[in-house]
Amino acid sequence: MLSTFERYQRIAPVYDLVELPFEYGRYRQIRRLLFQGLAGRLLDAGVGTGRNFPYYPPSTKVVGIDISPAMLARAERKRKSAVADVQLRQMDVTHLDFADRTFDAAVATFLFCVLPEELQVAALRELGRVVKTGGPVRLLEYVRPHRTVRRVVARLWEPWIAWAYGASFDRRTEEHIPEAGLELIEARFVVDDLVRLISARAAS
Repeated sequence: MLSTFERYQRIAPVYDLVELPFEYGRYRQIRRLLFQGLAGRLLDAGVGTGRNFPYYPPSTKVVGIDISPAMLARAERKRKSAVADVQLRQMDVTHLDFADRTFDAAVATFLFCVLPEELQVAALRELGRVVKTGGPVRLLEYVRPHRTVRRVVARLWEPWIAWAYGASFDRRTEEHIPEAGLELIEARFVVDDLVRLISARAAS
């Protein structure tokens, strides 16, 4: 079985092309929700090919991390699309090379649905560690839908997303928030019953 690193090294050359219909049909409308009201120094965990760049708030300083050098290379080409000051670094979200309380906020876009269950708490704990006390940690994540049509479509997509990304609709990220030492503020659907915006904050 391929690791997350190996999967994203493999798919990086075609990632933006494969994701294009979803980016225009779904993601562009919800990415901006991650950044509403954020300021200062931000961490974008799982920055990928830089799809969040256009939505970074002006005057912020953003560090984008990703485990895949191939994905980061594509993000580097898009850096000019950001109005913020962006730094890119290769890093594993479960072992962040930052001091405690480095960032004012952290975001992650569809990162936790590709993390194996056994890494969820470690990754959430690291985000909470590097964000200042009381600072927001916001996640956009897929969950398994319950409405009939969406549920059937999700079943059809499962083999592809598992092979391509190692992703699952059944990650229990929201349940792990308290276990990781974070305080859950809000969790709501932003695309039908399929995508949730999870808002937490770093505890003291």
